[in-house]
Amino acid sequence: MEKSTGSKPPVSRAVESAFTKVWGDDHVVALIALKVETAEADTVASEVARFTEVEDVFLVTGDTDIFLKVRFPHYDELKDFVLHRLPAVRGIRETKTLLVVTAYKEAGETRHA
Repeated sequence: MEKSTGSKPPVSRAVESAFTKVWGDDHVVALIALKVETAEADTVASEVARFTEVEDVFLVTGDTDIFLKVRFPHYDELKDFVLHRLPAVRGIRETKTLLVVTAYKEAGETRHA
């Protein structure tokens, strides 16, 4: 799910339906990469950190500026966050959302798959 740049939907209905079937009733964790206006990086990081669903915010080097780790009770809430709430933050140029399939270690604790 990337930030929409036109009238075309960011994901097809078939893909959205598959996500809902897989994650519909389970919590969903995602990593969101943000490309931001360089002068706005600190402000953007501070703003996105205010969302309660955002667990971690990292300012990074490379082709991405900020990484977020988010957790939602349902996929639909992640979708709403990425499509409606996150784009309201000024300074974000592009997003890339990666859904976590399995966490082998999280918050310092090893998890069994």
